[in-house]
Amino acid sequence: MKTIKYLLMFVAVVVFISCQDEEILVIQDITQNLTAKSPLASLISRVSQNPTSKDNILDKSSCFNVQLPVSVIVNKKQITVSSQNDYKVVQNALDAFSNDDDVVNFVYPITIQFQNFKTELISNPDQLEDVIDNCDDDDGFDEIDCLQINYPIKINIYNADNQIANTITIQNDKDLYNFLKDTKSNVFISINYPVSITNFKGQNVIITNNSNFESSIEDGIKDCNTNSGSAGNQNFAAILTNGTWHVSYYFDDKDETLNYKGYNFTFNSNGTIMVVKEKNTIAGNWSTFVNSGQNIFLLKFDDSRLDELKDEWKITEFTSTNVRLKNKNASDGATDYLYFTKN
Repeated sequence: MKTIKYLLMFVAVVVFISCQDEEILVIQDITQNLTAKSPLASLISRVSQNPTSKDNILDKSSCFNVQLPVSVIVNKKQITVSSQNDYKVVQNALDAFSNDDDVVNFVYPITIQFQNFKTELISNPDQLEDVIDNCDDDDGFDEIDCLQINYPIKINIYNADNQIANTITIQNDKDLYNFLKDTKSNVFISINYPVSITNFKGQNVIITNNSNFESSIEDGIKDCNTNSGSAGNQNFAAILTNGTWHVSYYFDDKDETLNYKGYNFTFNSNGTIMVVKEKNTIAGNWSTFVNSGQNIFLLKFDDSRLDELKDEWKITEFTSTNVRLKNKNASDGATDYLYFTKN
């Protein structure tokens, strides 16, 4: 009830504070509120982050990219990488021999740049290895770099702990990415629509609400033809039936992930599911099909404890270790989210 009270207060009024003036801003739609864990916030972060995956042929890490130009040595051959086009030259050098070690050695020093746009000068291989060891686990969902958010945009903020509300103006990708990254779990945010993005065709697209924003970015993931959460040529069923999985995120009006803590899912190639929690086993069935051009993942279970997961889920993205699903509720139009992560 306390959270609902705060949300209603946030919807009623937000005080806009800047260094020049103050004004009252009315937020009319409570469904437009976001938290740092919201799927849309994650998608926007991937659009606004510093691109770090395109040079993985050099550094084998999506934690950072190596700033160009840089010189590398491959199979005793020195290559100057001046632009992204030269990544193919490096790839060709790696593929030239079948009995080599396929190692890219940098000519130091090099400068790396992280997803949050911070840079670091690297002087030797040991220092680079330390950086890689300290990187977070890679979930496989890379930047979405063929979409551009057009700035400035305004974001309304409400802190549920101290009941302070204000609005900030974001001027660039760096500020937006770091704002979302630093937003605490007790903070609710709301984008001040309309905003616009430029799509991969160079067209200006007007965004009017969260659902519109999410759909536009998801369309961009397919259109970009990048590493953004696609599993390449890997088959969804082959990935799903390899290993066991757990629910890493479930949202139905609110975050209910903890309801599925301890449940481990095995998806068998014959379409059956075995779910184990401690000494309890639950059976189920899964299948996939295409509906109106959308890839659908159907889940059924024999136990009421998993009733909320029984549905026809749209497959939005998947990698070899993560599956992201969503479903629009026919009764109220709200969107539910279900993420599986491999154990």
